[in-house]
Amino acid sequence: MAQVFDNYIDESHCSAIDPNATMKVTLDYGKTGLEVTVPDDRLIGPPLSLREVPPLADPDQAIAESLQKPIGTPPLSELARGKRTACVVICDITRPVPNKQILPPLLRTLEDAGVPREGITILIATGLHRPNLGDELIELVGEEIARNYRCENHYAKRLEEHDYLGTTPHGVPVWIDKRYTRAELKITTGLIEPHLMAGFSGGRKVICPGLAALETVKVWHGPRFLEHPKADCGIVEGNPVHEENTRIALMAGCDFIVNVCIDGQRRVTGVWAGDMIQAWEQGVRFCRDIAAAPVPQPVEIVVTSCAGYPLDTTWYQAVKGLTGALPIVKQGGTIILAASLTEGLGSPEFQQLIRDHPDLQAFRKRILETDYFVMDQWQLEELAKVLDKCKVKVFSTGLPPETLRSCQVEPVSSVEQAIADSLAEYGPDARLAIIPKGPYVLPYVRA
Repeated sequence: MAQVFDNYIDESHCSAIDPNATMKVTLDYGKTGLEVTVPDDRLIGPPLSLREVPPLADPDQAIAESLQKPIGTPPLSELARGKRTACVVICDITRPVPNKQILPPLLRTLEDAGVPREGITILIATGLHRPNLGDELIELVGEEIARNYRCENHYAKRLEEHDYLGTTPHGVPVWIDKRYTRAELKITTGLIEPHLMAGFSGGRKVICPGLAALETVKVWHGPRFLEHPKADCGIVEGNPVHEENTRIALMAGCDFIVNVCIDGQRRVTGVWAGDMIQAWEQGVRFCRDIAAAPVPQPVEIVVTSCAGYPLDTTWYQAVKGLTGALPIVKQGGTIILAASLTEGLGSPEFQQLIRDHPDLQAFRKRILETDYFVMDQWQLEELAKVLDKCKVKVFSTGLPPETLRSCQVEPVSSVEQAIADSLAEYGPDARLAIIPKGPYVLPYVRA
């Protein structure tokens, strides 16, 4: 897997702390980053980060070549020949997918193969998120594509805009956006990165939940799947969330995918195009290798982020930064999260859930033992899992302290003060880990 830390602190020197030994670390925070000063004598090792791999020298050329030499399918130009309609699915604004690099060669290939431009729909897989309109759409795909192609958003609550494809053996009713199901050629794009429930994003996930109706997502995202111990970040084998959304995606059909990985500067490091399963699995192997970051033992304190903009704009999304740190924090420890939260808590439903459930363990018991359901409850369920293991302190300039307290977390005036307070609480042997890019990294305790 990832590299092993060779220079982590010797346990025999844990009590010999130099108060003047510090280092500066930049956490991914909003669009600018947040520089923090940490006591490096307390660090368990270097900041946990993505393994360095060179970005592709010519990503535009690599993407274009992947369309003609795909994995497990004929070239996209052959698949497109004779087709009159095509649906090209892209992720919404919460994912930093390089659409402006992926879409031009893809759209050009379709049109060169004879698919008329008026027959092409670029469909934004919003899942249950809000639509991306106006300037946000231009940010997503670029002005030229936004002006010259039909770009539309998925609306999960509009059941009439979905086709019913049947029910899975596990009882999930499958409703998928009809603009996708009825297209002659179905193409999905996306980013492969660790995901807190499905193991990794990309591949099948842009279809479910990306294009699924609320009636599908509320069952697939229910406790029956999410409470499984393997429904976790970085786990694919035996993960019921992954297995079920793969099953749903196969029911909907997918002719071709284009998935990428990016580095810490969001440069393309790999491209996998072709069969929805074969190409994605190759990308996952690459992603797992560069994202895995070991520590020699669990730590009392983890400082992390939610990967900055666009992922850290809401508390709903920022929970991913917390779940990503869970594997290495001790029971009873503390996670210190920096997230901009410039758009607030999240959806109206999520805000109401927070107001209605000040006792998160009671909330978790409620969803496990009754048929209670509110949209977005799964993220509150994930937060409950975090708070069942550790305390959470949050630095944010986007939400007032009283709002953060309503989320059952402690607001802090600075990351540095939160670190100092936590180190004082846990004593001279306490250890600290830093994850500047939050959920993009897969921390684990080395056996």
